[in-house]
Amino acid sequence: MTITITTAPCCWGVDDVNDPNLPAWERVFDEAAAAGYGGLELGPYGYVPLDHQQVGKALAERGLFIVAGTIFDDLVSPANRENLLRQTDEICAVITRLPQPAQAAGQRFKTPYLTVMDWGHDERDYAAGHFDRAPRLSDEAWAGMVANIKAIAALASSRYGVRAVIHPHAGGYVEFADEIERIASDVPAEIAGFCLDTGHTYYSGMDPVKTLRRYAGRLDYAHFKDIDRAVFERVLGEKIRFFEACAEGVMCPIGRGVIDYPAVKQVLEEIGYHGFITVEQERDPQSVAGSLQDVKESRDYLRSVGF
Repeated sequence: MTITITTAPCCWGVDDVNDPNLPAWERVFDEAAAAGYGGLELGPYGYVPLDHQQVGKALAERGLFIVAGTIFDDLVSPANRENLLRQTDEICAVITRLPQPAQAAGQRFKTPYLTVMDWGHDERDYAAGHFDRAPRLSDEAWAGMVANIKAIAALASSRYGVRAVIHPHAGGYVEFADEIERIASDVPAEIAGFCLDTGHTYYSGMDPVKTLRRYAGRLDYAHFKDIDRAVFERVLGEKIRFFEACAEGVMCPIGRGVIDYPAVKQVLEEIGYHGFITVEQERDPQSVAGSLQDVKESRDYLRSVGF
């Protein structure tokens, strides 16, 4: 098993690009390097400048690479197709011109990846983690979402050679076990892979180890995070948005929470996973002073269990 551990701007509270409290992207790059990571994700559209020369220079100065870009938007609405494809075009044009890591033997697809996540629906945001009360899409709306995902993946692949990976996300319309199974059926592996996230999997009522094993044939990329049991049990009893739960500390440094990472390592070895895993810890950007310590703690813990 050849694994490279990277990180992402969400560890610094970067999810909503309109939040006035976000740290400067240069700080994220500085602290990612200081914590011992060789690379990171670009973050949500509009956070890091879409200027490959400026960003490439900043990465090179810190010895960093970019492993993935992100589409984090409404994947359901047909009216959003043009916006989604514009983002895809602009993100892929940048990430394919930024420093890249050495590719691992046995890795299915080369970096950079484009992680594709549905977001922006209040009715699902407030039902994050609640399989029984989360509304599901109609067949027509589901078909529209599938068409949008296929269009994103086709543009990324045909124009830039970038592999799109679908990321089930708490609070979006691809979250729960039934939805992951349906998207796996409706979007074939030749069109897009999966980026499975241990934290979102657990948050949404699934076993991360069993889910990784079940979708081994689709797993092109992965995210690691951990969950504070006490905070998780409390927020599930509240009417709360997913990122409000994150601001309350539901995500914690890896090794402090409920997810069994030795078991995760074992299943990745069993399925022969090779490639990249990104550490995440969504948080309130106003608590960014703790980000460097937390991402370093996560990296050190993963190293201690063999990653």
